Amino acid sequence: MFDPNRHKLALVASSSPEAQAALKEIGGRHDWVPPNEADVIVVLGGDGFMLQTLHASKDRHCLIYGMNCGTVGFLMNEYSPDNLIERLKRAEQFALNPLRMEARTISGERITSSAINEVSLLRETRQAAKIEIAIDGRVRMQELVCDGVIVATPAGSTAYNLSAHGPILPLGCDLIALTPISAFRPRRWRGAILPNNWVIEFRVLEAGKRPVSAVADQNEVRDVSYVRVEKDQSLRLNLLFDPGHTLADRILMEQFTA
Repeated sequence: MFDPNRHKLALVASSSPEAQAALKEIGGRHDWVPPNEADVIVVLGGDGFMLQTLHASKDRHCLIYGMNCGTVGFLMNEYSPDNLIERLKRAEQFALNPLRMEARTISGERITSSAINEVSLLRETRQAAKIEIAIDGRVRMQELVCDGVIVATPAGSTAYNLSAHGPILPLGCDLIALTPISAFRPRRWRGAILPNNWVIEFRVLEAGKRPVSAVADQNEVRDVSYVRVEKDQSLRLNLLFDPGHTLADRILMEQFTA
């Protein structure tokens, strides 16, 4: 929890006009340190900038407190320039374990990346992707013909996953969602809900003819032939939320929103 006598604060803001105006408004009210020296990072912006900040600070084990200066602000608290220290003292901490994506391209390059929301495989051309899916070493679907497929964490289940008609997952449920994007064959397949300690492997069939990219949050790898997704046990991200305005509350609220 936040201790004003012990913890150092950093302030970062996105380039949006709203976030830059908030930066000017709040910037002179507190003593700030650079982000690489901070125990708590206050983030001004939207969900996209919050994801960037979480990725940039993922190895530092610091606390992250966001204030929404964007559109949706699902990962953010409401913006107010007042009473920041008191809000931080009362904030509730929530820990996230991201996904780890290992991708191999057609040329043989190997790339590893983290995903807080989701890992998405997406077709690159007009032709549908053909993807084989294995769960914990056993092939469960020999050929999914689709626009793509998503592996979503509970935190990301209300983002791209929900737009693709995937399930909303409660936080702390130790599950992940496997959701197809515009599945053509098998046409009626709606995806699966899996334990988050299982390993999901994708093999892109006809990868040269039907190229596919893999995206871990905002990091895209083009022309992949193989992707492995699993829970990253080595990373723990700590977010702060105002009481009664936690990520769990928001996910629950989404389930009752038309």
